[in-house]
Amino acid sequence: MKVTVRNARFQQWEALLTNRNKRQRAGVFLIQGVRPISLAAANGWRFESLLRPEGRQLSEWARGIIRDSDAEVIDVAPELLAELGERGSGEPELIAVGVARPDDFGRITCGPDFFGIVFDRPISPGNVGTLIRSADAFGASAVVVTGHAADIYDPKAVRASTGSLFSLPVVRARSTDEVSAWVHERQRAGTPLRIVGTDEHGTADIADYDLTGPRLIVIGNETSGLSARWREACDDIVRIPIGGGASSLNAATAGSVLLYEAARQRRAVQR
Repeated sequence: MKVTVRNARFQQWEALLTNRNKRQRAGVFLIQGVRPISLAAANGWRFESLLRPEGRQLSEWARGIIRDSDAEVIDVAPELLAELGERGSGEPELIAVGVARPDDFGRITCGPDFFGIVFDRPISPGNVGTLIRSADAFGASAVVVTGHAADIYDPKAVRASTGSLFSLPVVRARSTDEVSAWVHERQRAGTPLRIVGTDEHGTADIADYDLTGPRLIVIGNETSGLSARWREACDDIVRIPIGGGASSLNAATAGSVLLYEAARQRRAVQR
């Protein structure tokens, strides 16, 4: 199949760049870049279609992705494909139309070594992607994004995750109560999972708090921090001591610090 003009098919792809509702209704999203596409393929994510520039010679990498996928391959006019790619990165060699995975807590394995992170009502898709990347880097078990939040499948979030979105479970939840219900199910099943919030007025510094057991860390909204409902749901609230002229940390940065401290404590226990 070929797309050489701005037909209905192209307009559907174009909408996936900016229109969250259309991404959700269609259940698909755009994946840009070599590393994200490679990690999506390596982790078994399904591609609906693969878009390649018409008349261009492809690299061995691109030919391999196409060869190993059963997705529809579509030749797209290079100038149109460039409009679907990352700004300032030139003409892309390949863009994947990925199929979103279900927001199902059954995708998350919660055992004695579990530590996951919740990002509540994040505003910035870049922050969402950054936190997912940190969670992957520091060995977290899962990321949960709650409430009315930036979309994990926004191209900005996918790019900021550098493909880590495809390497660990990332689940969207409608509310605090939905997450709390899952935590209580895990507790009834025998996992002593604790919910740990973060706030500048927390009762303990993160270095003095035990993050080695099953833990679900909650990071609040970039503007307003933890919601009242999350404060009620937390078993403990910890703080990150900071100095200088900064009044607070960026939410994704705060989450990354917590993830690092959890990973550090767990490595120390294993020695």
